[in-house]
Amino acid sequence: MYGAQSKRDISLEWQSQFPMLRQSIHARRANIIVKFQDLYGFMVEGNVDDVNVLNEVREKVRQQGRVWWALEASKGANWYLKPQVSSLYEGIGLKSSLKLSGFVNAITLKKLIRKGIPPVLRPKVWFSLSGAAEKRSTVPESYYNDLLMAVEGMDTPATRQIDHDLQRTFPGHPWLDTPGGHAALRRVLVAYSFRDSYVGYCQGLNYVAALLLLVMKTEEDAFWMLAVLLENVLVNDCYTNNLSGCHVEQRVFKDLLAKKCPRIAAHLEALGFNVSLVATEWFLCLFSKSLPSETTMRVWDVLFYEGAKVLFYVALAIFKMNEHELLLTHQVGDVINILQRTTHHLFDPDELLTVAFDMIGFMTTNTISKQRKKQEMETLFRCPHVEEYENYWHLFFMRMTAGLMAIEAVDGTSSRMSNKEGQCYRGVSWKACVGRI
Repeated sequence: MYGAQSKRDISLEWQSQFPMLRQSIHARRANIIVKFQDLYGFMVEGNVDDVNVLNEVREKVRQQGRVWWALEASKGANWYLKPQVSSLYEGIGLKSSLKLSGFVNAITLKKLIRKGIPPVLRPKVWFSLSGAAEKRSTVPESYYNDLLMAVEGMDTPATRQIDHDLQRTFPGHPWLDTPGGHAALRRVLVAYSFRDSYVGYCQGLNYVAALLLLVMKTEEDAFWMLAVLLENVLVNDCYTNNLSGCHVEQRVFKDLLAKKCPRIAAHLEALGFNVSLVATEWFLCLFSKSLPSETTMRVWDVLFYEGAKVLFYVALAIFKMNEHELLLTHQVGDVINILQRTTHHLFDPDELLTVAFDMIGFMTTNTISKQRKKQEMETLFRCPHVEEYENYWHLFFMRMTAGLMAIEAVDGTSSRMSNKEGQCYRGVSWKACVGRI
């Protein structure tokens, strides 16, 4: 016979197998921990409040799906790719009609995407709107398979690092953490490392490619999504030898935080907190290791349509949502704990994206590009104390791959680094840059 506690645990686990989780009568008791599987197969641990939030989110997903299917039925299967021509305009009025209808479509599509693309339509919409379909069309149909045949059996520093990382990529996932999942992920990563030898492979890409595989369903589509992401969507050099692009993004983010959230920025500055301690993982893994998978997918919905500026909106929103708590902190470790706890339990994508797009303020791609150029110039002329930054990247690598915060060590490093925050990380060795070989 099971005890009362065991029966409750069994009941909660049984309920978790269903897409819609039954609400608990103790819905406000945050001390009751529930484990369940999300839409993408990841095991999630949260309290019953989190379960209730996920139920609400999944109902919104169903409602949003009905909106998209209605548009598919009325405007055609790929309505989001072509402007709708009004039959009221003919001749001279046709060109202006095309421009107007295209503009209206773009606004409608932008709003729809920010509310979320239905999971069943996500592969098709991503592939079309991101530019992946156009990129694939420029090469022979056999390109991916030919690439796999060409690299079969080859041994390089990149392939060895990929092999080392496979089992550390979302361990415990019912498909990714299997021989079949490892093999598929390896093929995608190895193929891209040979397509772009300048990038090769960098830790962080394994998490991105893994989620792309879960969404896109086929290896080839995931490969082309990874290609368009690195070659067109993100800033150049984010994953190259010295991660120079990532360093530029961190510096731009720090400037934006000071402008958009000045009180937070001033307080963190006084603590000696370097935003790179949390934001580096966000930008390298595109939030795939930080946010719940369903929230990450909503961020990526907007990322593939609006571009890399979305990463700044989301990162700023995470800080903004925690403004009150952050202003009460006295230690760097407390800041990290608050941000990590928040990101891991952001089960409601609308809560995050509402803050990102309604409370942060308008930022154009052009404005961010100017900030990048400014930081790129400063990066070229400032050299770091290499040993110090190697220590920093070693600590970051430990935290990212093993899930260790190493707060005490990071605290000491960040306080030393804060005196040289105007410097860049140029000159950090390949191995120091997040474990690349």
